[in-house]
Amino acid sequence: MRGTLTLPTEPGARITVVGIAWNITLFVVKLSVGFLTGSTGLIADGIHSASDMATDLVVLGGMRFGRRRADESHPYGHGRFETLAGGVVAGALILIGLLLAWEGSFALYRGEESFPGPAVIGVAAISVGVKEWLYRRTAESARSVGSPALYANAWHHRTDALSSIAVLAGGVGAVIGFGYADRIAGVIVGLMVAAAGWRTITRVLHELTEGGLARSEIETIEEAIAGVSGVKAWHRLRGRRVGRERFVDVHVLVDPELSVVDGHRVSMDVERAIREASRLPINVTVHVEPELDELTPHHAEEG
Repeated sequence: MRGTLTLPTEPGARITVVGIAWNITLFVVKLSVGFLTGSTGLIADGIHSASDMATDLVVLGGMRFGRRRADESHPYGHGRFETLAGGVVAGALILIGLLLAWEGSFALYRGEESFPGPAVIGVAAISVGVKEWLYRRTAESARSVGSPALYANAWHHRTDALSSIAVLAGGVGAVIGFGYADRIAGVIVGLMVAAAGWRTITRVLHELTEGGLARSEIETIEEAIAGVSGVKAWHRLRGRRVGRERFVDVHVLVDPELSVVDGHRVSMDVERAIREASRLPINVTVHVEPELDELTPHHAEEG
C-alpha cells in the first residue's frame, strides 16, 4: 500500500480535486477575515466557497459513476450519471443566484450600507483571481471531453468569482464613501449567476429528454458520410448524447449488386469516417440498404 496521495490522472477529475483544495482554503480564509472584520459580505462569500466544494464532490461522483462500462442494466453506459451531476450543479447555481439577488435587493430596500476594510478587499481580490483561473481550466477540460457536469462546475467557479467581485465593489465603494456599491453589485451578480444556471440546466434537460445532436455536429457527420466511396445516399441519420458519448445511427444506400461482404465493408468505412470526424467518443450503427427504385417509397416513409 502506498503512503503518498496522488492526483487523479483524468484531466477533469484532476482540476476538480484542485478546485476542492482551493475552495477549502478560501472558505477558511474568508470566514476568518469576515468574522474578524465584521464583514457579512465576506462571510456569505465564504459560505459560497463551501457550496462550491460540495458541488465539486457531486461532480467527482457523477464522473466516477459515468465512466462505468455498459452492462446488462445500462446497455448505453452510465454517462447520464454525469449529466445528472451537471443538473444538480445547475440547480445550485440558480438557487445561489436568486439568493444573492434577493439579499442584495432586500438590503437596498432597508437602506443598509457596507464599508468593508482593506483586508476584505485583499481577500476578495485574491478570490476573484483564483476562481477565474479555476473557471478557465475547468471549462477547458469540459470542452475537451464534452462533460456537462464539468461545464456546470466551471460556471459555479465563476459565480464565486463574481460574488467576490461584489465584495470587492463594496470595498472600493467604501473608499469613495458609497456604501451601497456591494448591494447593487450583489443584485447584478445574482441575476447573472441564475441566468448561467438556467442555460446549463436547459442543456441537461435537452439530453435527458432525448434531444438530438447540435446541427453543426450533424453536418460534420453528413460530410464524413458523403466522403465514403460506395455510399449512394443515406437517410434516417439520428444522434443523441449520453454523458460524454454520442450515439449515432444511419441507413446508407449502396449498389444492389454488391455482395454482403462488400456492403459490410462500406458500412465499416462509414463508421470509421464518422469516428475520425468526431473529436469526442462516438458510437456508430450503420444499416445497409440496396438502392432500388421499388424501395424508394419505403425510404421516404422512414425519412
